[in-house]
Amino acid sequence: MLPDQHKVTDIIRETAKIEILPLFRKLKEHQIDDKESGEIVTAADIKAEKRLSAALVKLAPESTTVGEEAVSEKPDILDRLTGDRSVWVIDPLDGTRNFTNGKECFAVIVAYCHGGETIAGWIYDPVNDCMYFAMAGKGAWANDRRLNIPPSPDIIEMTGSVSKRHFDRLDKQRPSPNIPGDMIRYRCVGREYTDLALGELHFAEYGMLKPWDHAAGILIHTEAGGYSSYTKDQTPYRPGPTTRKHLLAAANQTEWRVLKELFI
Repeated sequence: MLPDQHKVTDIIRETAKIEILPLFRKLKEHQIDDKESGEIVTAADIKAEKRLSAALVKLAPESTTVGEEAVSEKPDILDRLTGDRSVWVIDPLDGTRNFTNGKECFAVIVAYCHGGETIAGWIYDPVNDCMYFAMAGKGAWANDRRLNIPPSPDIIEMTGSVSKRHFDRLDKQRPSPNIPGDMIRYRCVGREYTDLALGELHFAEYGMLKPWDHAAGILIHTEAGGYSSYTKDQTPYRPGPTTRKHLLAAANQTEWRVLKELFI
């Protein structure tokens, strides 16, 4: 059974207000550390994950958590995703490098998963106080507005999120009506998914799938009418351990099939 979605929303907002926003553009050098993976972690990441984990498990005592920072310290925590308990998948501060550099493109991501399925997902933009939420089979919202992805423009007028490898290859083929007009990377997957659900970003492709980056976003995008799957076998994404399978998200299945040809 899904815990009260409004209580989850309140927990996420409160966490951002207490642990994240007070440190935005105010981080000290000793509050920023390097991870073995080459990424960085801040005091905001660590404090926010601890607060979220404690509050969410208290809300659903039978549940457990998979948090990005906890996994970086103890990788076998990821095994919880294949267990029998419901799991809160938490990215306490997605876009940490943006946050550290004073850029307003960051988010808090929470997914509620059970049995290898994402049941509900939340992505919160603290700067603009916008909460994106979806429940499987029930639709997606930005605050109180129901989301429905509009039709996309022609490919040459599309904006898409692509890896540097694909950008370099596709950029050499321009100008062409078959190549997207704008290819970018936000360095914040959560905010990419919210823009996909709004129709402001027309497609995105990913090759390194960490559950805290994608579980909530895929659900929100899907419930807004979008389509995504692995390009190799066209199977849907399911929350699980980190994988290097290639995922493509688009406004609908027809556009997905056309865009897929750019990445094979």
